[in-house]
Amino acid sequence: MKYKISDIKKDEYNEVIQVWEASVRATHLFLKEEDIQYFKPLILNTYLDAVALKCVKNETDKIIGFLGVAEQNLEMLFIHPDYRGKHVGKTLVNFAITEMNIKKVDVNEQNEQAVGFYKKCGFETINRSELDSSGKPYPILHMELKNNFY
Repeated sequence: MKYKISDIKKDEYNEVIQVWEASVRATHLFLKEEDIQYFKPLILNTYLDAVALKCVKNETDKIIGFLGVAEQNLEMLFIHPDYRGKHVGKTLVNFAITEMNIKKVDVNEQNEQAVGFYKKCGFETINRSELDSSGKPYPILHMELKNNFY
């Protein structure tokens, strides 16, 4: 299926946060419930406004995946679990590489599926941090685009 990339409007943020939460619950099994509740309002009220947001919608115009980019960094990429493995993530990353000129991504080391996905997209780990950006004990891999496979 060919997906169309769209901008995200502020009145779609609640839909975005639903995709974020569903995706996190399916892929970030290392997070505690209190971590999800900690990050949710931060994302909704702060992080979404700090990035250029793009999404893919399904045939009923519901957001099924989104990304956020700031300063050539892929800051967020979340796909609704019902649409994982259906090229939504690849479509969004390809768009971010070719149209938004991303060069880097930070990914939770414990999210092994995401690490593998970014490696397949041509990113390599260049550094590692013990703590995430909030100071929580979730190691982060700092990855940089080395080979664009698109």
